[in-house]
Amino acid sequence: MRSYETIFIISPDVNDEARPALIEKFKNLITEKGGEITNVDEWGRRKLAYEIDKKSEGYYVLMNFNSDVDVPHELERVYKITDGILRYLIVKVDK
Repeated sequence: MRSYETIFIISPDVNDEARPALIEKFKNLITEKGGEITNVDEWGRRKLAYEIDKKSEGYYVLMNFNSDVDVPHELERVYKITDGILRYLIVKVDK
């Protein structure tokens, strides 16, 4: 298993009740594919460096996980089709 780190920005239009469900959706996706989540850090609402889709703020979430190589590809696919995700980044962490 390899170590990965992902950060994603949730749109400020997503209400406070739907945000935890969205985060849980990505956590479940990783664990269902055989991955292990080591850390979830919600940074909260922050100002963006530049506007994305005419929005100047976003809700940042950092997640560390261990998984096989195919999990980040599936996670990226789901990020792309999920409404409410402004940006995302998945990187492999070298130990």
